[in-house]
Amino acid sequence: MRRGTIIFLVINLLVIGFLLNAFSTLISLLFEDGSSDAIHRAEIPAPGSELIDNRTQLIPKIIHQTYINESIPAQWKAGQQSCIDLHDDYEYKLWTDDLSREFISAEYPWFLSTFDSYRFPIQRADAIRYFVLAFYGGIYIDLDDGCNRRLDPLLSYPAWVRRTVPTGISNDAMGSVPQHPFFLRVIESLSGYNRHWVMPYITVMYSTGPLFLSVIWKEYMGVPRPAEEHVRILMPDEYKGFKWSFFNISRGSSWHGKDAQTIFWMGKHWVLLTVAGFAIAGVVGLCLWSLWSMWVMRGIGGKGKRGLWRRISGKERYELVDRMA
Repeated sequence: MRRGTIIFLVINLLVIGFLLNAFSTLISLLFEDGSSDAIHRAEIPAPGSELIDNRTQLIPKIIHQTYINESIPAQWKAGQQSCIDLHDDYEYKLWTDDLSREFISAEYPWFLSTFDSYRFPIQRADAIRYFVLAFYGGIYIDLDDGCNRRLDPLLSYPAWVRRTVPTGISNDAMGSVPQHPFFLRVIESLSGYNRHWVMPYITVMYSTGPLFLSVIWKEYMGVPRPAEEHVRILMPDEYKGFKWSFFNISRGSSWHGKDAQTIFWMGKHWVLLTVAGFAIAGVVGLCLWSLWSMWVMRGIGGKGKRGLWRRISGKERYELVDRMA
């Protein structure tokens, strides 16, 4: 094999290796289904079952929700009220923008500068839910998640989140005991992920949103831990869609913009985009190879002293011959 070809292949392998290492956690999420820590339907008592009273309560009876102020939009009021009505023995906390900042300033002053620096309000709404779960414990519920049944069975797990399709976890419904190590890890990681990724949707998702939470979860569970430090996973059927599911969904996600629509379109046409990606990568690779060949084989280099590759007659190799200008 020609020396120039070997050098070209080595450089490309190094670049590919660097990219795989940099995005290894994201890639591994594609193969993570959360089954090892799943909350199986067989272990969840049916609504009204007497087995519910026999379960040990770990998570405090607190429901947390967030909004700009106390004027909840009409499309979410029914869902909010369903959670309040079904849980009259729970403490209810609505975290407005002002209350959220006051809480961060009082209890986590080291995070206040990051909290104030977020470009989008939804990032602060994401962040505060992690902090209040780490501090108070309880159950966080998005306003567009209405309650379909009492949440008492979920109080028996030290921490839980819900699985999303096709992969990863979400931050729209979560529960935890106070000071659970997973949510402590989450709040400690927020500052390091506060970056701008050009598109607002990607910025939000990877700085404070579900993608950020999924990456931290994957890294967190990569270390062997005792059972009480695990994060249990609420599976899709137990989340919504059936009479035994815990939640029902109203129309929400008002922060999604046109860039989010682009991402969703890409998700629906991932096969086409994958094929197109390989085709583009092939074309780029051929172009790079052509440029490399021109530079190496024809000696296109700098000024003055130049190196040329010349075939030694009768041998399939090259040597570098220096010529003075």
